[in-house]
Amino acid sequence: MSFDALNLNEVLTRALKAAGYEQPTDVQTSAIPPAMAGTDLMVSSRTGSGKTASFMLPALTRVLASRQAAVKTRGPRVLVLTPTRELALQVAKAAMDYGRFVPGLRVATVVGGVPYGAQLAALRGPLDILIATPGRLIDHLGSGKAQLGNIEMLVLDEADRMLDMGFIDDIRLITEATPKTRQTVMYSATFSGPVGRLAQDLLRTPQRIEVSSQTEAHADIEQRLHWADDFEHKNALLDHILTERSMEQALVFTSTQRDADWLADRLHEMGHSVASLHGGMPQGRRNRVLQGLRSQHLRVLVATDVAARGIDVATISHVINFGLPMKEEDYVHRIGRTGRAGRSGLAVTLAERRDSGMIHRIQRYTTQRIPMATIAGLEPKRAEPKPAMHADARSGQRPAGKSFGPRPSGKAPFRPAGKTFSKAGPRAR
Repeated sequence: MSFDALNLNEVLTRALKAAGYEQPTDVQTSAIPPAMAGTDLMVSSRTGSGKTASFMLPALTRVLASRQAAVKTRGPRVLVLTPTRELALQVAKAAMDYGRFVPGLRVATVVGGVPYGAQLAALRGPLDILIATPGRLIDHLGSGKAQLGNIEMLVLDEADRMLDMGFIDDIRLITEATPKTRQTVMYSATFSGPVGRLAQDLLRTPQRIEVSSQTEAHADIEQRLHWADDFEHKNALLDHILTERSMEQALVFTSTQRDADWLADRLHEMGHSVASLHGGMPQGRRNRVLQGLRSQHLRVLVATDVAARGIDVATISHVINFGLPMKEEDYVHRIGRTGRAGRSGLAVTLAERRDSGMIHRIQRYTTQRIPMATIAGLEPKRAEPKPAMHADARSGQRPAGKSFGPRPSGKAPFRPAGKTFSKAGPRAR
């Protein structure tokens, strides 16, 4: 099927061709027609499946219809809520890419970590599509600056993640400020539990679309599991992988912000062009880091789960789980950062014996075993651990208070003030 078969406006199909997209993905084929018809949707689709276009193209169709009708309203027609700043910016970029030929398209992002001034100016002016994180949008609603009375389409992207982050009350407040006649489209890895109850409350006779479940194998991603005897062994495995000739760019995941900074500093001292990315960094610095990744000035990005949501860089050849995720489904989101845009990717998990419980739960969640691998000269000396060996394995977490990375005298490593670039490329804390 081609995009022409979806009855999209010519300006949208022209933009898709200009961006190099020739055929819709499964989720786009399934979700775009009912979304364009105004149907409420509950959509489950794995990361990297093209879900952003599946709601943004119908959203832009609404904008084009309003242009033809010459109807002027105050405030946006389309509202997209996302869990993180990075995902919001990624969605905004997609809106501008797909809407590049829409006359006078006006898209604004409202996210935390950036000054209010520019956001207030965007909210005051004419606006077609607003993309926001719930917390900052609540701030603007409370001050009366955000007007949502003319919303025609509401998109909740990664709704399960927003609930995990505690945004349930914010989402309810925001939806109460929108018309009851709006169309609501919800994307989530699961619709069980609280997410399902939220969908029941917000959607009207929704159509359920499940294109690929969390158990579907990533066909373009090779997965490997390396067992490490101890922390030093795990570091040695990581260092070897980062020097492989096949490594174009790597996204290394850690469990905490402190771990991300520590590991990025260690890799920087070894000569890697590396940066860390996490929610504790100012938005301006996070933007510079992401730009360094996209421009390939950065070869290695060390990130936490929340900060890495929405990263879509086709040249990421390796995803490395240095610290395991807190939840099984986050493993699927992590490895989906590679193997994008038709490329192949490698997802490597480095696990110690205390991680066996989480490894077991990940394999049970994905219904597939992660193939074990070894590196010549770095083979583990201890046998493969059995799952749920002890309390830490059952929780999938490290013992309370134990953060990896030796630090002299318990102090954080010294970082010279203003040091943002290494000799090999951008460098940020």
